[in-house]
Amino acid sequence: MTSADEPGDRRGLLPRFTLKDSDTFLLADALGDIHGKDDGLFTNDTRMLSRFEISVAGRRPSLLGAAINRDNTLFTAHLTNRPLAALGELALPQGVIHIERSRLLWRSRWYEQITLTNFGDRSAEVPLLFLYAADFADIFEVQGTIRAERGEVLPAHAANQTVKLSYRGRDDVVRTTYIAFSLAPVAISATQAEFTLQLKRGSRAELLIEVGADDDGAPSTQRFNSAASTVSADMQQRLGRGASIGTPGRLFDQWIDRSRADLALLTTLLPTGPYPYAGIPWFATQFGRDAIITALQTLWFHPQLAAGVLGFLASTQATEDSAFRDSQPGKIMHETRRGEMAALKEVPFGRYYGGVDTTPLFVMLAGAYESRTGDRTVVDRIWDPLLAATGWIERRLAASPTGFLDYARGERTGLANQAWKDSHDSMFHEDGRFPAGPVAVVEVQGYAFAALKCMSELATRRGNVTRGTEWLRKAEALRVAVEERFWIPQMQYYAIALDGDGSPCRVLASNAGHLLYCGVPSEERAALVTAQLMSERFSSGWGIRTLAEGEPRYNPMSYHNGSIWPHDTSICAAGIARYGGRANVVQILNDIFETANQFGMRLPELFCGFARVAGQGPAPYPVACLPQAWASGAVFLLLQACLGIRIDGERLEVHVTRPMLPIGVESLAIRGLPVNGATIDLDFHRIGEEVVVVPSRHLAGGVRVLAHL
Repeated sequence: MTSADEPGDRRGLLPRFTLKDSDTFLLADALGDIHGKDDGLFTNDTRMLSRFEISVAGRRPSLLGAAINRDNTLFTAHLTNRPLAALGELALPQGVIHIERSRLLWRSRWYEQITLTNFGDRSAEVPLLFLYAADFADIFEVQGTIRAERGEVLPAHAANQTVKLSYRGRDDVVRTTYIAFSLAPVAISATQAEFTLQLKRGSRAELLIEVGADDDGAPSTQRFNSAASTVSADMQQRLGRGASIGTPGRLFDQWIDRSRADLALLTTLLPTGPYPYAGIPWFATQFGRDAIITALQTLWFHPQLAAGVLGFLASTQATEDSAFRDSQPGKIMHETRRGEMAALKEVPFGRYYGGVDTTPLFVMLAGAYESRTGDRTVVDRIWDPLLAATGWIERRLAASPTGFLDYARGERTGLANQAWKDSHDSMFHEDGRFPAGPVAVVEVQGYAFAALKCMSELATRRGNVTRGTEWLRKAEALRVAVEERFWIPQMQYYAIALDGDGSPCRVLASNAGHLLYCGVPSEERAALVTAQLMSERFSSGWGIRTLAEGEPRYNPMSYHNGSIWPHDTSICAAGIARYGGRANVVQILNDIFETANQFGMRLPELFCGFARVAGQGPAPYPVACLPQAWASGAVFLLLQACLGIRIDGERLEVHVTRPMLPIGVESLAIRGLPVNGATIDLDFHRIGEEVVVVPSRHLAGGVRVLAHL
């Protein structure tokens, strides 16, 4: 029996762990190994290391335990040997050699410290073997795309304690990976390195490894410790941005802390400011929609993130027409990629604009940021991009055969569906037919309404009352049109979309919850939508399904047709809260918290939409990103919806409307909440059936807390 056949140690059963730094991330199993399926060391959408496996005397070690520390900077695996011979004597029994693998990423370089300790009753000779490879596959190849032609794998060089693996892409870029060891191996080649460590009884031995794009000399304990100290300090600085949130509930606090740490891990500091990358492994890059929604989820306690998102998206705004990239002047980026296939235009995603909702969401975020902070400088800097974005919205509305903000891809290489549910089968009629384009999706109209309303407020605030009045008129006209064309009386709900002929897709989907978030429906219709979202057809007990049970194409194991996305659930909940349904939000928050508990306090991108059954947890979606930015942000939007917090930075006011606390949480403390240059503290307490808010004794900077209980 080989080690791969040992019970509980098969490759497919081991959990996986992620580290990230800037544009580099590392995905490996709990042993710390990489096997070359969809794992590896990736930089700029290229897999720089596709295999890295350790064996002890020809067998994989046994896993004792593995974890990443609380701030997401250090992976540690505890392993032990299987039986091995010792100095030609009796076989050394299993479980006497402790192997500790500690690993981190810093400045796109992998640092690893392997410590072996002999707890046996005799000396041991421990043979270690490392197998490695670098396929330099593009991220789209890793996802399954077959390329007609690849570049050239260059000859590998192995000498002394270092291996160099290289590849010249068809884009004429040479990509290189160096693997360096601190000890001299017994043998080293292009594919493996062998070591023999002599361990006396009770003694320890260390082996340091570094992997990176440059030959930086021999690894050492000092270099490892220096990198560990620096990356930890950097992460603590990131975690310190924005207000802190705490409760007496240990598990609830773990969820908050893990979500903040995951957001910090995914956030990269760009020249334009902090920017949350979408998710690992498939979306470890800048996405427009994901970043905007993450910024909206966290805006109330961490507005700096929104400023960074706005700056980057303004700097990458489209300035030309391109059917290949689905771009038109004024449109905001959907996705950017830096790999070989994007550079060669084998895929359109080098800088791709095929998202119909990203542009209005960009304008929404700008308006929300200025209202929240009272800081006009950010919007002033991006005023021209905001005008261009709004111009694109207006032109698209005017050109649409239905009068709504619709989409149709320019070329077959682009995305067929271009709202947040962008899988090929996410839009359909009640008989399952796919709609003829261009397609106008319901929540996109809500975003367009909110964007026009935001521009009205921003322009009026800057003294341009005429433009402000015109944008407000257009916003209201769009709202009325949505109510007239998307509302289906027989369903008591909104159609998911209109096709190119203006026929509604009469399908019950979570998209209508986003209309609530934007404030489009009347009070009466909002109540009807809320009732449906809270019904058993939508509410699984773990969250809100993307598609109601029983609808055509419903499949709880699908990507968008019945699965549960935490960010989608949080937006629906915030919409319900907007219309006063805070008790429903408390229930939703409780469901999502219990889901997080089942997933080790780290919510995945999505999970299956099966109904909750006693004694069973939610079913994972097999290839969901973990961590994912807007899944990590869900807890913060849900908390804001429960607490009823709205901050008016212009007026230096913090409004708290009919607050409620999560189930089982008796108090909640917010410390260092930024309000237009000042910071305040808020304490929420449950007293009987009521929740009260107690502000800081001395409110700084003239800030007022207005409680509407």
